[in-house]
Amino acid sequence: MLKGLGGLGDMAKIMKQAQEMQSKMSEAQDALDQITVTGEAGAGLVTATATAKGELTGLSIDPSIFSPDDKEVAEDLILAAIKDAQQRASARAQEEMAKVTEGMGLPAGMKLPF
Repeated sequence: MLKGLGGLGDMAKIMKQAQEMQSKMSEAQDALDQITVTGEAGAGLVTATATAKGELTGLSIDPSIFSPDDKEVAEDLILAAIKDAQQRASARAQEEMAKVTEGMGLPAGMKLPF
């Protein structure tokens, strides 16, 4: 590529690949705000919606769980639905990031900071 400069030609290629990867990662991060996942608990009595980044955007609670005697059950179902949505968001984010990094020669399972 650049004769007489030794490995500098390879370095330029590596830098270009790094810039492309950074651009793709940025686009993927932006896309995570648009992807939504839904977690649920109590066979759908409580559902929580979140972005793939894990931001809670909605919560739906069936009124049948609001009994004074079942306050703790309702609280547990709400927490379970939120946790389920967060786990699904994390899994979806990993899937989306894997799409960006495939074919780049990165070690399998490498977790990138996001």
